[in-house]
Amino acid sequence: MPSQTGRLGLIYMLVACVLFSVMNAGTYAIGLFDTGLPPSMISFIRILTNVLILIVPALIGGRLIGLFGDARPSLWLRGLFGSSALMLSFAAIVRIGPGESAFLTASSGVFVMLLGPLVLGQKNSLLVWLAIIGSFSGVSLLFDLHNSHNLFGQSMALLAGLLSALAYLMVARAGRSNTPQTVIFYFCLVGLVLHALYFAHFGYRLPSTPESWGLLLVVGLSGSGAQHYMTRAYQSAPAALVSSIGYLAPVLSLAWSIVLFEQIPGQTALLGAALILLFGVMLPFLR
Repeated sequence: MPSQTGRLGLIYMLVACVLFSVMNAGTYAIGLFDTGLPPSMISFIRILTNVLILIVPALIGGRLIGLFGDARPSLWLRGLFGSSALMLSFAAIVRIGPGESAFLTASSGVFVMLLGPLVLGQKNSLLVWLAIIGSFSGVSLLFDLHNSHNLFGQSMALLAGLLSALAYLMVARAGRSNTPQTVIFYFCLVGLVLHALYFAHFGYRLPSTPESWGLLLVVGLSGSGAQHYMTRAYQSAPAALVSSIGYLAPVLSLAWSIVLFEQIPGQTALLGAALILLFGVMLPFLR
């Protein structure tokens, strides 16, 4: 049984899951209120909110230089992979809804196990490989090959899962020489640069309704809070337990999708989500 600190870490992860699901639902709702608003603007406000939450206290406390850490390449790569994953996941949410996109993006945990032997030199047992195959069987059931609009959104969500996994692996390679605040700072820093390049090439458009601005604030605050509590969770509780509880986020996102937006998945999609959930929860314990 986890210690009192470990139990507190699990509570942190539960809070993070709720906040992640709120962020996903808010992102989809913005697309309904302001159909012409590009997802890139939503992800930009999400990252801008996060960086302000980091920088303002650091400026007040005179700790701004400390946020840069040791500037090792894995920190920059973490920022590149993580911010790219965020942009893709938001674009996928707007296209296919918060529930289905959340389950596909949750494949990041499976990709971590798949790429672990290559990137970190870890070995997978036969049971781990079987669970990976089971998870990707679930992923395949979520893909709609007969609808190009849905297929594009589903592909973006799956790619976001892969990029998220690479971001997590870069955190593992960065070791413990950098604080969680430094890791998040590089995510925000690289994310702002990526958005600036995107806006310079494709242009940008600001939200046009008060509801959009309000929901953008909700998305930014909930996403930043979720990232904070998830980091605290991994600091306080066993990684296997935290990772397994993390699958509550796509379950809650699916619930929001059904209750708020009446997006009821078909039987095949539900089976696929169930397989991702089952094997995703099992994987950390199999290792």
